[in-house]
Amino acid sequence: MVKNGKTDVMKILRMMRFDGDPVTFEYKQCIVVRTDLHLSKGKLAAQAAHAALSACDRAKRSISSSWKAEGQKKVILAVGSLDELFELEEAARRVDIPTARIEDAGLTEVPPGTITALGLGPAKNEELDKITGHMKLL
Repeated sequence: MVKNGKTDVMKILRMMRFDGDPVTFEYKQCIVVRTDLHLSKGKLAAQAAHAALSACDRAKRSISSSWKAEGQKKVILAVGSLDELFELEEAARRVDIPTARIEDAGLTEVPPGTITALGLGPAKNEELDKITGHMKLL
């Protein structure tokens, strides 16, 4: 469903069910952002985008292709500290989930080198849920 770098939206829509039952996905990506930094909405969005792209680049091609074919499900999660982010990163690495820690360049809101976000996956839903299932959405 991804041709020449473009997702075939019509194929995805045909796969989805509109009968009231929830659509199920086999894969997802989790983007974790630090709320203790009090980033502006625009800055937070940019850091989340960096995390999503960087983590996807580190995933196995077969997994990222399957995830893209499903519509690239993502969830955005919040942590209140750098220590929480590091704990999630380590838990993901232990089970071979691709991770991408994002450090800001420091040109606008935070000092250079500030870790702002973490991308996890794409990976199977159940694998990510073991690590992030207890967390709240942003």
